[in-house]
Amino acid sequence: MVDSHAHLCDEQFDEDRADVIGRAQAAGVQLILCPGTDVVSSRMAVELAHQYDCVVGAAGIHPHDAETADTASLAEVEHLAGDSRCVAVGETGLDYYYENSPRQVQREAFEAQLEIAARLDLPVIVHCRDAFDDCLAILAATRPRGVMHCFSGNAEIALKCCDLGMMISFAGQVTYKKSEPLREAARAIPSKHLLIETDSPYLAPQTVRGKRNEPAHLSHTAKRLAEVLDLSCEDVEETTATNARALFGV
Repeated sequence: MVDSHAHLCDEQFDEDRADVIGRAQAAGVQLILCPGTDVVSSRMAVELAHQYDCVVGAAGIHPHDAETADTASLAEVEHLAGDSRCVAVGETGLDYYYENSPRQVQREAFEAQLEIAARLDLPVIVHCRDAFDDCLAILAATRPRGVMHCFSGNAEIALKCCDLGMMISFAGQVTYKKSEPLREAARAIPSKHLLIETDSPYLAPQTVRGKRNEPAHLSHTAKRLAEVLDLSCEDVEETTATNARALFGV
């Protein structure tokens, strides 16, 4: 299995990060992509990727922190993204649900990071919450390769993303009882666009909900998607791992 998005840099893992990685490997997770959400976490993600063979990093500035995306910060993101153990730009994108940064500032930071990805020929990890109209318009104008991380839309939106060449990554919420629109989206998209992730330490799958999420829990999401897609768990794990490795070049 490949966990295409896990925040190993989060402070919730400060006390047992090595054990978390060890449990993931024991659970069959062969590769973990650790994204950055600001300069500090991006730097740490790259450092972790150099420390652990099963970890790769990504460098980016999250829309919540878009106001920090000044010239110096973006230059540092580009520098980190050029590291041999960094495989993507992100987590970047738009978030109009919390709107911790003004919308125009978010759009400018997103577009700047898409330009970095284009210059470095890297995929992008896109966060999009309650902002699909603007996000899809920007993606249509720039045509990056990448993934809609922790997808929260419906089948119609998922197919639009696929038409733009984007992958769709499902996290633990696809296992929740009220998440039928997500399961419909998973059924609608071609398998070549399917990825899975934990988004840990957040969004623990239903079977471990209420606990801190971690990459070892990825199998719960894979199992539920297998049921949704009428496939074996092994098929889902193999397909999503193959897709992730192809996207991120690992």
